Amino acid sequence: MSHRKPRTGTVGRTAVRLGLLTTVCLTGLATMTPAGAVTGSRITGGVGIAVDEARSLANPRHRVDHDEEFTIHQLGTVVGAGVRNRAIARSVGCSIDAPCRSIALSFQVVTTNGVAGLNASNTSKAVNDHCEGCETFAGAYQFIVSTPFRFTLSPSTRDQLAGYEGRLAALERSGEPIDVVKGHADALAAEVVSLLRQGVAAAPHGETVDPLGSRPTVTLRRHID
Repeated sequence: MSHRKPRTGTVGRTAVRLGLLTTVCLTGLATMTPAGAVTGSRITGGVGIAVDEARSLANPRHRVDHDEEFTIHQLGTVVGAGVRNRAIARSVGCSIDAPCRSIALSFQVVTTNGVAGLNASNTSKAVNDHCEGCETFAGAYQFIVSTPFRFTLSPSTRDQLAGYEGRLAALERSGEPIDVVKGHADALAAEVVSLLRQGVAAAPHGETVDPLGSRPTVTLRRHID
């Protein structure tokens, strides 16, 4: 009697490979982002890690606080990527006669080429802690550009993104009602998506790094609270 070793299909091998990549990405995120860790990006063993966070805190001693992040991570050609973006706004202990205002906005742009496994997290949290009448808003916007060929943002695109960064900072400091700030943040995010799509379409296509890859994509993940 012969015993034939079961065959492992391509789909099964791919699922295992992506599962391992996801584990690596999650491990990288956990290693890079303990409480109070500095945000940034790095590439280790072909896996790209990018982490950003905006955090604001208003209280009776500092009744108006705002924090904005607008970062660009060009990870290049990687086999896997773990990216996290987070905005946390908190208002604590102010009164209805002297309310707090706390706004945190984080825009994260990530570009990857030929990535096989992606673990992305985009979250926001706004907290009013014993703060009646306070204005608290947190918005996290994550833009992921994925191409099957080598690609980098052009100087012109980066210059325009720098202009958007200035507009984001001005928006936080505007003093507009929270609903207006939300609307302007959404409109700015739509402009970023449009710019990135134009940038990908106009850029020269470099070496193909993922022959089975589909068309280039620009994905927006939005979470507001």
